[in-house]
Amino acid sequence: MGRPPTFSAAMQNIVIAKPYVFVPPHRGDFWPKLFAKTLPGYLRKNFGIANIATRGLERLDQSIAAGHSIMLTPNHCRPCDPFVLACAISRPAFVMASWHLFMQSRLQRFLLPRIGVFSVYREGMDRDALKCAIQLLTEAKRPLIVFPEGVISRHNDKLNNLMDGPALMLRSAAKQRAEAGGKVVVHPVAIRYFFNGDLEAAVKPVLAGIEKRLAWQTQDSLPLIERILKCGVALLSLKEIEFFGSAQVGTLAERIARLVDRMFSPLEDEWLKGRRETNVVARGKLLRSAILPDLIADDISEAERQRRWRQLEIMYFAQQIAFYPPGYLTSSKNTPERLLEVVEKLEEDLTDTCRIHSPMRAVVEVGEAIEVSKERQRSPDGDPLMNTIRERLETRLAALLAEGRPN
Repeated sequence: MGRPPTFSAAMQNIVIAKPYVFVPPHRGDFWPKLFAKTLPGYLRKNFGIANIATRGLERLDQSIAAGHSIMLTPNHCRPCDPFVLACAISRPAFVMASWHLFMQSRLQRFLLPRIGVFSVYREGMDRDALKCAIQLLTEAKRPLIVFPEGVISRHNDKLNNLMDGPALMLRSAAKQRAEAGGKVVVHPVAIRYFFNGDLEAAVKPVLAGIEKRLAWQTQDSLPLIERILKCGVALLSLKEIEFFGSAQVGTLAERIARLVDRMFSPLEDEWLKGRRETNVVARGKLLRSAILPDLIADDISEAERQRRWRQLEIMYFAQQIAFYPPGYLTSSKNTPERLLEVVEKLEEDLTDTCRIHSPMRAVVEVGEAIEVSKERQRSPDGDPLMNTIRERLETRLAALLAEGRPN
């Protein structure tokens, strides 16, 4: 007998049970320029990115020429987004990135700060990262890249909730810059990927591997989209059996929402006295801030340590489930990229890795500058600045989708 089917092999190494130490960026140009020369080959080898087309770069050039403080706010659907953006803008920039990336290897710990990346702690308020970001913006020597979704979604045509942190950084910098007569602007940046390979040849081996884990015969006779959905529903049902005792009924959207709540609610009752945030990323962050301190301090028994790691795995997987957008494959706008994204996500959630599919083409579009006021604006619908950024990103991503496959 092989390994029994499961929807998740293990939690990726994104939660680090060590005391957080802020990692500042280096400010020299040597390493960013050296790294830029290696980026095209690195992207081809590690992510299958064969070509990058850039649009709207003159908008960024105009902001730089005017001496503005600049933040770039891209969507974040793939792990390669920072590297693709670095290639596209062809100039050094500072990048805010999750601390766990600095803890993956000695090489990353050495290289990331030298190319302008600095850490942010996702499990709580990181005043050092906030102070660094505001200082870099105020100095206005390089653009600052911040991914406002805060997490990788793996769905290119749909944004997650945007965090309010970028608006706080921008307005704080605007106050300081205003005293010297300078401006702060933000450029939303839309990144859209196109798969230029043979889709069926790319995804069928992945689906066959998933079906084997389910102890199924290969479902080659099904149309591709039906085969993908059948695998996804089967894996969702397995998780429902784990948490409910049986597979559930209802639309996929209802089942996903119900399962996510079933996974989170007992933990929120235990750790937060029932307090619940409004979205899955915020729910996970609040819970981790309660569960992690004793793990980091190593002040609990081994049995309790293992129990808490199991809870962290549940939270991680609840977030992964929530990132399957309802209707993503059942709309009239199915594209090879959407099919590929779902298959990649299924494989990643099963094995913590996914295969490289190539050739991929990236289109990066730098949007018009939005001037940032130093005054905080209030709205019952959320931060108006972040709402504007979201609207611009959604508009451009929809336009890139409507254009179809670029030449």
